[in-house]
Amino acid sequence: MTTETQTYELGNHPDWEPPSNTTGIIGWLRKNLFSGYVNSVLSLFVFYLLYIYIPPLFNWLFVDAIWGGGSREVCEVEGAGACWAFIDSRFSQFMYGFYPKDLLWRPNTAGLLLVALMIPLFIKSFNYKWMLGGFILVIYPIIAYFLIHGGSFGLGVVETNKWGGLMLTLVLSGVGIVASLPIGIVLALGRRSEMPIVKSVSVIYIEFWRGVPLITVLFMSSVMLPLFFSEGTDFDKLLRAMIGIIMFQSAYMAEVVRGGLQAIPKGQYEAASALGLSYWKSMGLIVLPQALKLVIPGIVNTFIALFKDTTLVLIIGLFDLLAIIQQANSDSAWLGFDTEGYVFAASVFWIFCFSMSRYSIALEAKLHTGHKR
Repeated sequence: MTTETQTYELGNHPDWEPPSNTTGIIGWLRKNLFSGYVNSVLSLFVFYLLYIYIPPLFNWLFVDAIWGGGSREVCEVEGAGACWAFIDSRFSQFMYGFYPKDLLWRPNTAGLLLVALMIPLFIKSFNYKWMLGGFILVIYPIIAYFLIHGGSFGLGVVETNKWGGLMLTLVLSGVGIVASLPIGIVLALGRRSEMPIVKSVSVIYIEFWRGVPLITVLFMSSVMLPLFFSEGTDFDKLLRAMIGIIMFQSAYMAEVVRGGLQAIPKGQYEAASALGLSYWKSMGLIVLPQALKLVIPGIVNTFIALFKDTTLVLIIGLFDLLAIIQQANSDSAWLGFDTEGYVFAASVFWIFCFSMSRYSIALEAKLHTGHKR
């Protein structure tokens, strides 16, 4: 009678406690930061850089910073850090541009209404998300337009040339995101169509707009587009910029969606055909839901790029957040505080872009698109 002897790797015996240096924070450090000579040297080098740069940066941003004051004199004391008094004195202009101060309740109401409408979308037990989503995409923009622009219900008109700051950035990016996705889906389907005319038109559209820089598109929409209309026709500059951004961004969105369509196995199309579904039903019920789920990272990446590209509207005389900050930096009363303005702009853009990225990750996890092994 022979007895089999089972061997275990060091530290993996089921009846033994693992060594203390392989668990907890020490185990994590040894495994991830000090697993070898090269990794240890790189980790120590990074720690050294953090030790040199993080404390002074933290002191400049927070500890020694000047948070309030009506003039630059409060920031000229010796040893002062960041002059956030500059941001505080122009905060309203950075947020709303040249919008009349006594009417700021109108964009504020539009913003609070959007937040209130979006809260139920994050509640799992809420059963009317599709209806609420349709209301936000279709009805809410109309309400927001009449609130911000006015001209109806006794509200005075605020011309779009007074819109600016973060409000203008959100308007341009929001409209561009909402409009470019459905147009991009139609273009992607058109490019994969078997009808020659539809496919040719889609290919020409996509390749033309992808081959032209956005700054050129904005210039053309602002300067050249009015030349194609009859004399005396007034075409709002903001609307022209929106049209240019939507047409440009939809071409990129089309290629992202097309990548998702190509990733769907041929068997899915054959299954839809076997069920007797029409082209639009097979696309809407079977193919597109799977394709869009696969390209969520690409779609959100395009949205983030669009959000940042709105800074180019300065070329046609629209003052978004970055343009307003650049204009404020040239004010003789606050000369020398450019860094604070750009840090503030970078922080705002980072917050919105990071939020979109995190929502994308959460949506991928919810729809199980990660293909975890």
